[in-house]
Amino acid sequence: MRMPALLSRRSVTATALGALLCGALLHVPQATPAAAATAAAAGPTVTVPPAGSHGFPFLAAAEDLGSYGYTESEYFFSGTATSYAKSGLWTSDGRWNVRASGTAAYKSRLLVRRPADPAKFNGTVVVEWLNVSGQIDLSPDYWFERDELLRQGYAWVGVSAQAVGVNGGAGEIKGLKGWDPARYGSLVHPGDAFAYDIFSQAGRALRAPSGPDPLGGLPVRTLLADGESQSAGFMTTYANAVQPVSKVYDGFMVHSNSAVAAPITGVLADTLLMPNPSRIRTDLTVPTFVVLTETDVPGAAVARQPDTASVVHWELAGTAHGDQWAYDLGQPTVEKSAGSAAPSADCAAGSAPFNDGPGHWAMNTALRHLAGWARGGPRPPSGQPLSTVLRDPATGLATGGVRLPDVTVPTRTLTGLRDTTDSGVFCGLYGARDPWNGDADAWDRHDDGDPSDPSFPPTAEPVLSRLYPTHADYVGKVRTAAQRSVDAGYLLPEDATAIVAAAQDSGIGG
Repeated sequence: MRMPALLSRRSVTATALGALLCGALLHVPQATPAAAATAAAAGPTVTVPPAGSHGFPFLAAAEDLGSYGYTESEYFFSGTATSYAKSGLWTSDGRWNVRASGTAAYKSRLLVRRPADPAKFNGTVVVEWLNVSGQIDLSPDYWFERDELLRQGYAWVGVSAQAVGVNGGAGEIKGLKGWDPARYGSLVHPGDAFAYDIFSQAGRALRAPSGPDPLGGLPVRTLLADGESQSAGFMTTYANAVQPVSKVYDGFMVHSNSAVAAPITGVLADTLLMPNPSRIRTDLTVPTFVVLTETDVPGAAVARQPDTASVVHWELAGTAHGDQWAYDLGQPTVEKSAGSAAPSADCAAGSAPFNDGPGHWAMNTALRHLAGWARGGPRPPSGQPLSTVLRDPATGLATGGVRLPDVTVPTRTLTGLRDTTDSGVFCGLYGARDPWNGDADAWDRHDDGDPSDPSFPPTAEPVLSRLYPTHADYVGKVRTAAQRSVDAGYLLPEDATAIVAAAQDSGIGG
């Protein structure tokens, strides 16, 4: 028998992951000095951008949104933003007070996807803080949550909240302004010290626009703030320090954050001055849902806290920070805008493929839970903690956590970690999958770079025909596992149906 496996020494480390989540790769401009002021309550001015040289917005969807009954449009919003500074002592409990420290003019943009038929709108707007770890605007949670967003009639809005997305950083594309000066040349971002209030004003522009309505008259019932990865670090600080001042959002999705929140100053070096760990405050009047993948847990586990009436955590077994689903859905959109300058995971040739686990199923469920919870519905179920060290010796799968059918009725090893030897800095975020095919893959080396057998002594991969003697046996086990996940509140019924259908269409068993 294989001994319980430890985390690979060559896998992406908790320290490296924490740096990525906190935006260590970003160019974070210093805040522009300005006179102290309180956060403006007035809504910003909304305008329609010019067509520009490309004729479409940066990050315009490559998929046919019209086939889903959706439209896509872009708006600029502008005004005066406030920066914040700490007021009093900040500790790990997240009950952080701020004071206004300056003001600056800004002009940024909203990318809006909404139902074309107002009758299809469900009243909830998901406002995503666009991720700029790749030095350009990206929308990872739109990709993770896409199916739930479009089938349930949400509106989705991506906000260019950070300076690097607007002004550019170290990447080949110098922000929105560099990508299309004719369209975006008038944008102004004074630095990430003002990003929090810019995000607040994005919400105000959706609730009570001054100028064209980005939502086309759709009545907003619930406004949810959403951020993944580095954006989740900003989302943590926003929920803890800014939401009590702004009171703009009705709930928060914090997806794949690290143990330390983003600095309120927006200056990378000030991360060292943030409480470590940075937990979610439990006295908010709106709910916060924290979802961590297997990749995130080693670096975030120190910030674990008990679930409360306003904070719930899930740690997802067999998932990765980025995965095959999000990559396949998002890459055509990124390449439509960025072309050859699209960020690359840069994984070593011959290494294991990306994790293709159940992260998107869990995010669909989490979103529906959060939307109902924010409207006064029941709190989502709690999830068990994921082990940060031990893996199942028979399968190589992580132990503990929220376990969906891909993990409870496994056909391959799914991990949030991977061998990052000779790979790019982003490769480790995509985890790995290892088909059970008699150790026939190049990466089946029975060492710490082998996803299904990362520890000594060598142990052969499971044999599918022994696990599932017949196809009917496999399908029956998947159906039972899916129903159990639905009953426990971790999987949506329509996604369970899709999972069972995929099992029926597979050749697994016998």
